[in-house]
Amino acid sequence: MVEVISTHKDKPVKIHTGFKKWFLEGQVKEPEGPYEKENSHHEHPWWKVMCLTGVDYFSTLGYQPGIAFLAAGILSPIATFILVLLTLFAALPVYGRVAEESPHGEGSISMLEALLPRWKGKLFVLVLLGFVATDFIITITLSAADATAHIIENPFAKDVGFLHHPVIITLALVLFLGLVFLKGFKEAIGLAVVLVVMYLFLNAVVLSVGMYHMITHPDVLSNWTGKLFQSHGNPLAMVGLSMLLFPKLALGLSGFETGVAVMPLVQGAPGDDPAKPEARIRNTKKLLKSAALIMSVALILSSLITTTLIPAAEFAKGGEANGRALAYLAHTLLGDFFGTFYDISTIMILWFAGSSAMAGLLNIVPRYLPRYGMAPEWARAIRPLVVVFTGIAFLVTIIFQADVDAQGSAYATGVLVLMTSAAVAVALSQWKRGGSTFLKWGFILIALVFAYTTITNIIERPDGLVIALIFVGAIILFSLISRVMRSTELRVDTIEVDDEAQRLIQSVAHGPIRIIANRKDKGDAKEYAFKEKGKREDNHIPMTDDVLFFEVSVADASTFTGVLKVCGTEIDGFKVLRAESSAVPNAIAAFMLYLRDKTGQIPHIYFGWTEGNPITHMMKYVAFGEGDTAPVTREVLRQAEPESERRPSVHVGG
Repeated sequence: MVEVISTHKDKPVKIHTGFKKWFLEGQVKEPEGPYEKENSHHEHPWWKVMCLTGVDYFSTLGYQPGIAFLAAGILSPIATFILVLLTLFAALPVYGRVAEESPHGEGSISMLEALLPRWKGKLFVLVLLGFVATDFIITITLSAADATAHIIENPFAKDVGFLHHPVIITLALVLFLGLVFLKGFKEAIGLAVVLVVMYLFLNAVVLSVGMYHMITHPDVLSNWTGKLFQSHGNPLAMVGLSMLLFPKLALGLSGFETGVAVMPLVQGAPGDDPAKPEARIRNTKKLLKSAALIMSVALILSSLITTTLIPAAEFAKGGEANGRALAYLAHTLLGDFFGTFYDISTIMILWFAGSSAMAGLLNIVPRYLPRYGMAPEWARAIRPLVVVFTGIAFLVTIIFQADVDAQGSAYATGVLVLMTSAAVAVALSQWKRGGSTFLKWGFILIALVFAYTTITNIIERPDGLVIALIFVGAIILFSLISRVMRSTELRVDTIEVDDEAQRLIQSVAHGPIRIIANRKDKGDAKEYAFKEKGKREDNHIPMTDDVLFFEVSVADASTFTGVLKVCGTEIDGFKVLRAESSAVPNAIAAFMLYLRDKTGQIPHIYFGWTEGNPITHMMKYVAFGEGDTAPVTREVLRQAEPESERRPSVHVGG
């Protein structure tokens, strides 16, 4: 029978009071089982969760029509139709498969992490997290900037002097968002349902009135089609050019990654298998399909009426429709009172889109970085992260001067890279799974389309890639610094000791517990006899005292924490314990503390001197989990056990 011991219960607990206690409360804890964390989530019907993801997805109606016209001009409706086709026949199937593969909210990032081993997978995830940060941070700042545009351009606000400072207003909105999360953001789904229902209803009114105006004024549509044929000749040329222009409209694809990230909130069925909750997967697919269909109709209609009913000059910077095309029509066609009500609704949902992005960041960062050892322990707490993300959003807002158009390229880059990575993950998964040849090549084609779109967007708007790479570089730099600073933590979650190992430990528990650390070579009796003789002579170990050999091999050095499985064996009378870990010194230290608690004695461990440059050894330890083991083991023990008299003894000689 394997003995399982958790190392967490013996760690000293810091007691915080006052502000520090409040600031660090609500830490995200690693689940002891793979699905335990989900039990803390209150599940909701899929359509309510759709509203939570929809505040990000649907809110793009606030600025997408204007950005589409600036990108494609009078071709905007055709380019938008191509965007819709890609949404329904590329993005939707991809994220339907992501929902199947990661039903616990891991998303496409975890699918790629599983495909790439060791440090390659970790570094790849860090790069993707940089693009995630770009997507979500720019969502916060761009949405707040567009909300500011709706405030400033409202007719009733034009005479209010202090409202004509977009950067200050945007910073105030971002600050308010941060303060709300500092207080504690509860009942998010209930508020999301109210905001989305109201916003979609008001948009339906504006779109219906706009379509009615087009139908009752046939010259509007004929003028647009006349300009199309005059400028671009035949329909094939229009479609071809629209396909080339499509990458500039990629903002309309946002929201899918959020849709799968919130899967733990989606209500399944009582009989769902926790490992693969089929009902939850079905309901999440309903969520994705419904959101995509609603948005597709809204995008096509909004692009058509804004292109035909709004003078081109109004879309440009400084124009009344810049960043608020549908709001412009709401005021023009339905009056300033309805338009103001529409502005308020738009401002609220744009602000709440920032909330959705903030919630996404607070979910993703604790899920990956602390697990990699690439973020300090306080990164598991919500409030410190809120302060960090709010500060970054402040900086981005000031750099871009709260300009919606200027932030569009960075946002599109983040969105497209994430969607491309999801498409690649699904294509690789389908290829490994086998089955239908149509699906294999279909997902490969989708991945190629997204890759083309991403590359085209980067070539045409390289500033978006520059911003994303700044985020990527910052995450990698601070992650590696954190990994180095945390490298001397205990780093063992639980210790599992098999029956033979327990028997060997009990056989030496009658006297001093003496452990010889050994790097396994041939693993034969000659090796152990030579090692025992040397250690007894160097450290004056009495021949009457039994010794145990402890060998730790490195399994995956990129893993920060894990389970230490200790197995016992006897080789011609030599008692040997063997284990695998991501870091040799940390595993030895954890096992020494286990022996102390198990036997009630202070164990002694014996090392030999390691030749070589200590700096080189330290770099090897951080990257590969081994180096100059003895001093690092002692430092891990010193940090884990502050009382020197209870600390296992480390001996070095020979």
